[in-house]
Amino acid sequence: MELDGAGLTCAQVHAVAYGAARVTISSLDRARAAWGAAQELTGPIYGQSTGVGANKDVGVEGGGLDLLRSHAGGAGPLVAPERARAMLVVRLNQLLAGGSGVDPGVLPVLAGAINDGFTPPIRTYGAIGTGDLAALATALCLLGELSWQGPTANAPRYPLASGDAAPFLSSGAATLADAAIAVHRLRVLLEAAVDVAAFSFVAVSASAEPVAAVVQEARPHPGQAAAAARLRGLLAREFAARIQDPYGYRAFAQVHGAALDALDRAERVVETDLNAAAENPLIADSLAWHNGNFHSAPVALALDALRAALVPTAQLSTARLATLMEPAYTGRLPFLAARPGGSGAMILEYVAQDALAELRHLANPVTAGTAVISRGTEDHAGFATQAARYALRCVEPLEIVLACERLAATRAPNVPDRPLSDDLDAARALISNNFLLVRQAVGTRHPPHRAEGLQEDGR
Repeated sequence: MELDGAGLTCAQVHAVAYGAARVTISSLDRARAAWGAAQELTGPIYGQSTGVGANKDVGVEGGGLDLLRSHAGGAGPLVAPERARAMLVVRLNQLLAGGSGVDPGVLPVLAGAINDGFTPPIRTYGAIGTGDLAALATALCLLGELSWQGPTANAPRYPLASGDAAPFLSSGAATLADAAIAVHRLRVLLEAAVDVAAFSFVAVSASAEPVAAVVQEARPHPGQAAAAARLRGLLAREFAARIQDPYGYRAFAQVHGAALDALDRAERVVETDLNAAAENPLIADSLAWHNGNFHSAPVALALDALRAALVPTAQLSTARLATLMEPAYTGRLPFLAARPGGSGAMILEYVAQDALAELRHLANPVTAGTAVISRGTEDHAGFATQAARYALRCVEPLEIVLACERLAATRAPNVPDRPLSDDLDAARALISNNFLLVRQAVGTRHPPHRAEGLQEDGR
């Protein structure tokens, strides 16, 4: 994967983070230009000839490496190596965009670290959405003052100068890495959710009329139209046992489409910042421009909206799950049991509601709070770090909710009572890989278990 400071996507960040892609550098020209301009600057430059935070008016000389040492103070468990590698990818791409003034010689070293499996030891806590200072201070690994995670030999080294420290720190790369991973995974799940809903439509003979093209054209929200079109393509038109189905079916496109719209917006915002030179100061036009581009308000707001949008779509999934337990909709025994009085798939409702409760908790907006630190000079915080972290945490409960619906909708008749944990794990694996069904066969009355490589009991 070639990085050029301009075209990095959430999907590409995920691909590199989880080992499916290696990186190369397109050109160092913009980074070299910014570094060359930085060498010619005179006058006070924040973080280089001055202190940082409340020390912005205090002159310093050659204190950059101490800045790294003082800021390498995160807390809590180490983040997974994949998330740390994603941070390196994001910061490398940002530096290639120019504007930082960092020595361009370090950029190939970062690329080598990514490709060779080295990741910095990043602690969970240490940022509030105004720059991932503690995470990026792990640049001390390049100096040999902190140990890389990964291979034990040939650790990446580069002699960072004092003037490289503050420019390297000036980024929300760790937050954006988490955001990119979350956006990519949530897109997989929200796309898979349409396939899961199709199983339920088939299982209860729900009407496809609500997703008709003429209905969508009367209210042309993009996400709604996309959800309806995809579901419409999966369903046969002979369904319609009832004039109107419950909202879990009738309002699927409207609710799920809103989540798709929120996801699209979050992806646009995150990818803008993946390719931005959000440096403070920004080296441009032979000057150092002191600014607030480090502030993460756009990302935090977009991720708050995305997490909130996941809740209604998961709620509709649990609503459809409830109908799958009802003989009036399925024509089968209550709870899809094999015998009268049997519990069948009853436990799936408990599991789904537990996961839904977690999603509701994670939907609380981070942008409702703020912080004042550094003796009052830094008087607002975006908390996009927390927004991204919570978005990542949303992946598991959303996947579980969808797996519960899928397992119930594909449950074959006369399955005896038995533990369902393994079945749920298998359903989750199918959903997370977005490999759910042979689409041409979905329009039959019972979903085609064998066409999916499943057993007759829906596993």
